[in-house]
Amino acid sequence: MRTAVALSLACATGVALLQPRIAGIAHAAGTREDVYALPPPAQLRAATLGWHAAAVDLLWAKLLVEFGTCWAEHREFRDTGRYADSILALEPTYEPIYRYIDTMLAYHPLRGTEADVREARLLLERGTRERPTDARLWLDYGQFLAFVAPSFLASRSDQDVWRSDGAHAIGHAVELGASPDSALPAASMLSQAGQLDAAIRYLERAYAFTEHPSMQEVHEAIGTRLLQLRMAQAQTAPPPRPGP
Repeated sequence: MRTAVALSLACATGVALLQPRIAGIAHAAGTREDVYALPPPAQLRAATLGWHAAAVDLLWAKLLVEFGTCWAEHREFRDTGRYADSILALEPTYEPIYRYIDTMLAYHPLRGTEADVREARLLLERGTRERPTDARLWLDYGQFLAFVAPSFLASRSDQDVWRSDGAHAIGHAVELGASPDSALPAASMLSQAGQLDAAIRYLERAYAFTEHPSMQEVHEAIGTRLLQLRMAQAQTAPPPRPGP
């Protein structure tokens, strides 16, 4: 009887001593970042045994589930870039990555950082190389640089450069077939950055693209803005040299 009581007391004491430590381990395990278990992109290509399309769909679905779960649980998620690299290693032209990667990096759970925004730019730039005639991609890329990314950048000069680069990308998107009214904000940013000639060139092309009657309203708006910029250009032009 005494032995049983002593054994019970020893067990109770052991539980009391170990319980805080076990609880701490369980809490740490519950709050620790998720483990990314995939091999590096180069090895992943070999591991899929040629089933690249199926692997890409699986990885994309897995990314969406992990991202959504962390968002719902207000937990940090730092593996978006890794999943993107793996997917693009298998299918470099995969369109969904380029469409959503800027949002997933800049606005991931607990909010993105300047490093996330720079990573997003690199991935979008890769997309413009892999899909050079994709007007929508160029437009998304330009709008990201011009309107979203600058708020994450610490340097004012970097902000100005990114806005200018974004305006050029938007202008190129219009040339590839994106909605011509996108040229208006792009031209405004370029003119504010002192690139008046570039702004006028973009609007001239957009003006030519919108001559169809169905686009009359946009055509007139672009024409009005183009006239304003040409007048500003004439006012800033150096006076002609006097003759001999």
